[in-house]
Amino acid sequence: MTRSVLAGLLVCGMSTTGAMPALADHEFEGLDVTRGAELYAEQCAACHGANLEGQPDWRRPGPDGIMGAPPHDVTGHTWHHDTPLLLEYTLLGGQAALEARGVTGFESGMPAFEEALSEDEVLTILAYIRSSWPEHAQDMQSQRTHGLEHQ
Repeated sequence: MTRSVLAGLLVCGMSTTGAMPALADHEFEGLDVTRGAELYAEQCAACHGANLEGQPDWRRPGPDGIMGAPPHDVTGHTWHHDTPLLLEYTLLGGQAALEARGVTGFESGMPAFEEALSEDEVLTILAYIRSSWPEHAQDMQSQRTHGLEHQ
């Protein structure tokens, strides 16, 4: 995995599009996207932007060598990753989640949220983020998630 792909695994932001909930994945069925937007605003937007836009120049490491927070809208690559990875990345923090999957040598700026958010709350935030993506991105993310379930 490249640094830019790893750096942008999860970033939160609020959309002003009024997007409808995405129900393609069973994990997201029935989740309250409005509550996801509220949680995103409280927990994620400070780093990932109020409109899911990520930090400026997020593809380049900062002076500390750490990549900026990527966008969670379709211009980023959150939708390129399976739901279990996104959940782990958020709850455990980027460094721990990547190391648990055998990825070493990458310094992530994503902190752990396991003390601040439950698994259900993270899934609710992800449902909100996912609702901003076009159908093709939702389908791709669903295929990656469900492909893992069948391996």
